[in-house]
Amino acid sequence: MIEAQALARRRELGDFIRTQRERVAPEAGMVAARRRRTPGLRREEVAQLAGLSTTWYTWIEQGRDVSVSSHALARLARTLRLDRAQRTYLFELAGKRDPDPSDSDDDLPPAVLACVTAITAPAYVLDRNWQARACNAAAERLFTGWLDQPGARNLLKFIFLVPGARSLICDWENRARRVTAEFRAHYASHLDDRALRRLIDELSRDSAEFARMWEQHGVLGREGGERTFNHPTDGFLRYEQVTFELAGHADFKLTILVPASNAD
Repeated sequence: MIEAQALARRRELGDFIRTQRERVAPEAGMVAARRRRTPGLRREEVAQLAGLSTTWYTWIEQGRDVSVSSHALARLARTLRLDRAQRTYLFELAGKRDPDPSDSDDDLPPAVLACVTAITAPAYVLDRNWQARACNAAAERLFTGWLDQPGARNLLKFIFLVPGARSLICDWENRARRVTAEFRAHYASHLDDRALRRLIDELSRDSAEFARMWEQHGVLGREGGERTFNHPTDGFLRYEQVTFELAGHADFKLTILVPASNAD
């Protein structure tokens, strides 16, 4: 069963790169060098442009069981001029981690910013480094000491380095442990990201609690559920948290805190 699934993935990978190869317009020098009878690029041309062996590339198109490195796939993606969705699909089929994923410093689309502002419940957007890239007025009011502050607003730094977080977040110890486990699950997809590595080193140096929780190697998906707060002005607050991945912007996560009944 497993072998049949692996074979199906290799065949799909081969068919995918073949169709993309046939859609790439050859450069002028290639057109002048020979009369073309087939659309797109030849296999040997793709191999040469991507710095690959023609035999090795041919075997991939044929769905053979060959070892494919992440960096070789990255060169192939550039040669085939894949867009973001196509590149993600290529790496998923190959079962590899993209060594050069989309940059989390990309600007948020204006429509997303407008959406966050229009939401009446507290809402914010985190990037790959878990920096708040957008938030609305309700979120600024709720997260005192974090979203109401100027400059870089990192969620982990708020939780572990800002003293007020411990009084704002109910059951701080368990929430902090869960967020750390969620961040470790996120980090697994970005092991080569130097900015994330620096963030982990900084937190481990400046927070004994983070260092202890990080070394526990807990792993959890970023899920929704009840979130409670002891707000300095509004008192006890209860929400249901939901998180969405933005289509076409996988490094951005939109989190909304839907007010729940505050009755005991």
